Amino acid sequence: MKESYLGVDVSPLSYTGIIEDLRKRIAGGQQSTIIAVNPEKVMAAQRDPQVKELINASTYQIADGVGILLAAKLKGGNITSRVTGVDMMATLLKFAEEDGHPVYFYGAKEEVVTKAIANIQATHPNIRVAGYTNGYETDEAALVSRIHQSGAKILFVALGSPKQELWIRRNLQKLPNVQVFQGVGGSFDVFSGTVKRAPAAFRKLGLEWLYRLGSSPSRIKRQMNLPVFLMKVMRSR
Repeated sequence: MKESYLGVDVSPLSYTGIIEDLRKRIAGGQQSTIIAVNPEKVMAAQRDPQVKELINASTYQIADGVGILLAAKLKGGNITSRVTGVDMMATLLKFAEEDGHPVYFYGAKEEVVTKAIANIQATHPNIRVAGYTNGYETDEAALVSRIHQSGAKILFVALGSPKQELWIRRNLQKLPNVQVFQGVGGSFDVFSGTVKRAPAAFRKLGLEWLYRLGSSPSRIKRQMNLPVFLMKVMRSR
């Protein structure tokens, strides 16, 4: 049962729960989409109905942000652990390797996506890489045809939000063989080693935002979405 925060749906499923559900949907020939939800996106959805519709139309809206957990506590929800975009991608890569689903990577700079794939293949030697395209492809029809011809079952789109979600929505029906779509933002940067994640202690405490703020103080405007979001959630009770 999905929960709603300021009109934006969030799935309470864990990584394991999503994979179990995906197996059933894949067996039934259903396509699935995964989108990460955090306070910044919820606030964007308040300003732009299209963003809200994009999020709510997804199969899984994962709780990628400690603010969503805090909101769940305030409203007595069942979301008790984060499901981050980058860790969801890592979980899907393991799933793809174990179940033999070919994977396609789209987005980021050429050197970033190729390095990410090399690192992924080093840790997942049996993964089937169907192909990749960097984020600077201008011929969308040719790209869609390439992905379709590749035989990919899982597609990671790293264009930033909401651009990646809009791309997925435009091309979902044109890629009937792709069964799992995930918009992964800057995850290729993490897998390539271009961007370092917060130390495990910060991640465990849900303080990645604080680490990123310390590393890049210019993020302060984005981080201000968190208190505004929580205030609105409290008023909506």
